[in-house]
Amino acid sequence: MVNGSTQYLAHVGELSLKKGNRRQFEVQLERNLTLMLRSINPHVTVRAGRLYLSVPASFEAQTTAEQALSCLLGITGWAAATACPKTMEAITRCAHAEATLAAREGKRTFRIEARRADKRFCRTSSEIAREVGAVIHQSGALSVDLHYPDVVIFIEVREREAFLYGARRRGLRGLPCGVSGRGLLLLSGGIDSPVAGYRMLSRGMHIDCLYFHSYPYTPPEAQKKVEDLAKVLARYGLSTTLTVVSLTDIQKQLQTHAPAPSLTLLLRMCMMRIAEHVAREQRARCLITGESLAQVASQTLENLTVTSACTHLPIFRPLIGADKEDIIRTATEIGTYAISIRPYEDCCTLFAPKHPVLRPEVEEMQKQYQSLMLGPLLEDAFRTRKRTRIYGNYGVQESGE
Repeated sequence: MVNGSTQYLAHVGELSLKKGNRRQFEVQLERNLTLMLRSINPHVTVRAGRLYLSVPASFEAQTTAEQALSCLLGITGWAAATACPKTMEAITRCAHAEATLAAREGKRTFRIEARRADKRFCRTSSEIAREVGAVIHQSGALSVDLHYPDVVIFIEVREREAFLYGARRRGLRGLPCGVSGRGLLLLSGGIDSPVAGYRMLSRGMHIDCLYFHSYPYTPPEAQKKVEDLAKVLARYGLSTTLTVVSLTDIQKQLQTHAPAPSLTLLLRMCMMRIAEHVAREQRARCLITGESLAQVASQTLENLTVTSACTHLPIFRPLIGADKEDIIRTATEIGTYAISIRPYEDCCTLFAPKHPVLRPEVEEMQKQYQSLMLGPLLEDAFRTRKRTRIYGNYGVQESGE
């Protein structure tokens, strides 16, 4: 705590590997965390491979800051830290205070890990660790255990001051959201598409979301589930726009006039065409889906080729080679799994044929599509779309459009 504030120190990830445009990534990381915490007036700086965060020394501010750091893409780890002057006396005093606190919490053994980033400092990293560790050991507060200590006290001597911290929490890694453009995620109520969206967020892409529903065939609870999924994604991406498009009339037309085995694929073709219009309206440069090769009948190589041919935009499929158990594990970690398994069907599963087409030809499917004269229905679906702006955590409320 410094001058009534609480300090946090975070390690940046891939940003440190960037060269000419590294500062651009650092500025985006600073901007993202500042926006996430704007309700508590933070001070955020990134320099020399570290993110420095200072917030007011209140329980509410600290809780908010730690929630934000847990959702911040672009850092590998973070900790609440104590800043002190760059002298051995001050560093030793602060380290001893950390050890005393750990002893009161029932810890018995410790290890010092020191890093001298400022090579002008009067001690090497190993010398800092030895000298500080000797003082703590001789005081009787804790005993040394270099292999399996109860607590590790980290010391970093940076260019302006020294930082000490104990428990270090794992970060999400990846790149800061916003450095890789904008994409449109086709968000269903299933397990896969939210994970696909998160994967693209972690590569620095800002995502907006598109959901297709078929009311009254799909209940309002199905849309509420998707809204909740979008809220979770907004925690990691700061905000998102959820566009909702009704496919009811299109599905009625397909049910009446389309060959039964082609129903799902033709519906997917309609979705891609509408998605391209929504993406261009929102200045998204790609579409994102949760498709995984051969996971279901509509995701054979041939079916994916057909849907890809329906748009001029690139389609990113970050889960294309992913194992289902790995997808579920990620969904659980990011907080979407419990929402995704709510028992409400989406529009793709409602009228799925028993024996869907598996090996279609692009030309044949395009002929089927053109014969159905779906253009006016697609225009109506796009025209009647509804949008909602959804913000992440930290005291910011949603607003509808």
